[in-house]
Amino acid sequence: MFRNKNCVPCEDKNTAPLSREVAEEFIKEIPEWKLLDSAHALSREFEFDTFPNAIEFINQVASVAETEGHHPDIFCFYNKVRLELSTHSISGLSENDFILAAKIDGILM
Repeated sequence: MFRNKNCVPCEDKNTAPLSREVAEEFIKEIPEWKLLDSAHALSREFEFDTFPNAIEFINQVASVAETEGHHPDIFCFYNKVRLELSTHSISGLSENDFILAAKIDGILM
């Protein structure tokens, strides 16, 4: 469902973040991801054989994120990468976070 959508700008600070109930429904589409911070962020960890493979993945994520205009927080620990997604302008989750998570999952397919 989410992989076929595109992120849309979410710059209206009056837009409410998704409720926990909606986030719990949406996350069923991306089961490798976890809800964080009282359902205000998503997180997933990835492990690679080498540091260069981790960096290659980060570069692929950066390309997808730039295309979508929605950017994750990226943490790299040698061969491990942790991504966190939230919509900073609304201080919580939006559909964009689930769209980007699904597209990131597609990188690994």
